[in-house]
Amino acid sequence: MNLLFEPVGLAHYLVVGAILFVTGVVCMATKRNAVGILMGIELVLNGANMNFIAFATPGLRADEGLSLGLDGHMVALFVIVLAAAEAAVGLAIVLSFYYNHLTVDVDEAEELKG
Repeated sequence: MNLLFEPVGLAHYLVVGAILFVTGVVCMATKRNAVGILMGIELVLNGANMNFIAFATPGLRADEGLSLGLDGHMVALFVIVLAAAEAAVGLAIVLSFYYNHLTVDVDEAEELKG
């Protein structure tokens, strides 16, 4: 089965979602910059959203009767709202840390440990 020559279906969306998810995890694991880590979190959330939408869209399923309906779309909207709140709070924390330490390197955050 070669996905490059088939019509766009569920498998294509799942592959793109998996690529986004893995890219986000690698970004979170390798970046030392707090802004880069926040971007990795956004990629992970977007990869999950891609899967929610793919499973919720009836035309993408081989068995038309087993789609999630609007549940996947509602969960994706909730994740988008959550991501916006996370970005706002995360950037506020990063700016506060930058004003205090003049860096956004997460290795410099030793005093935040409890």
